Amino acid sequence: MDESKVLMIIAVVGAYVLDLIFGDPVRLPHPIVYFGKAISFFEKRMNKGDYRLLKGAVTALMLIAMVYVLFVALMHWSELVSPILTAVITGFFFFFGLANKTLIKEGVAVFKVVQKEGVEAGRKQISRIVGRDTSQLSGQQIKKAALETMAENLSDGVVAPVFWFALLGVPGMMAYKMINTLDSMIGYKNERYIYFGRVAAYIDDVANYIPARLTALLMVLVACSYRGVRFVFKYGNRHSSPNAGYPESALAGILNVQFGGSNVYHGQLVDKPFIGDNNRFLEYADIKRTVYVNHAVTAVCILLCVIGRYIIQ
Repeated sequence: MDESKVLMIIAVVGAYVLDLIFGDPVRLPHPIVYFGKAISFFEKRMNKGDYRLLKGAVTALMLIAMVYVLFVALMHWSELVSPILTAVITGFFFFFGLANKTLIKEGVAVFKVVQKEGVEAGRKQISRIVGRDTSQLSGQQIKKAALETMAENLSDGVVAPVFWFALLGVPGMMAYKMINTLDSMIGYKNERYIYFGRVAAYIDDVANYIPARLTALLMVLVACSYRGVRFVFKYGNRHSSPNAGYPESALAGILNVQFGGSNVYHGQLVDKPFIGDNNRFLEYADIKRTVYVNHAVTAVCILLCVIGRYIIQ
């Protein structure tokens, strides 16, 4: 194995370890913040008048292409300068591309707050990580929302970015993060975004198609859960999202709980089908098992990425 590949392996594994320790750094400038500012800039100027579907499509495709080209140029320049510089840049953006530690921290915080401070405090805590209206949620619903979000975002925040890194390197990972940020900001079926965000939402569905199913597979494997496998095949395609149902079904099977049901998103009632039939009381042991699954899937993902991109090639 040549020196450049060794450096890249160190960069990827090092970035993974840094995410385990620190999560998303509050004080460092995060690329996703700038992605969000760019999306907001164009949305305010383009999302009005006629042809909003076309304007939204142009905005989404332009921003994704710009990010990909920018990072292709950055990586090409770094390769001309030094393998060490390439590894440093790779590690830096790989670190920012992962979101597992922060996701776990937020999910655990929800369970702790509900347990120690009550439902009202739990509603405020869960509102940090979900898009649904939390003002009327019960303690059980708050915990359920946290687990559903951890399952879905294990795909969006870990498996998908690592998958696209394995295929296309840093440019692929950052382009995916732009796709995911577009969907989280404008990919809603409400009056404001129904047309402008439609193409962005569709691109996100396509980009997550394989990662979501891979996430579900890895979840049931690390948990050794036959019920999880059964739930994935039984409930995975019942979700309104073509992708979110797969990791959620896997976790519901692993924990033997029921997810889904009606919730209010941005003022609109969304009726989601139920995943599972055991609507039992959720306990702290459930979040501990979910944390294990998230950590294990992330570790396996990193290992597969390193083997596929730097050892087999």
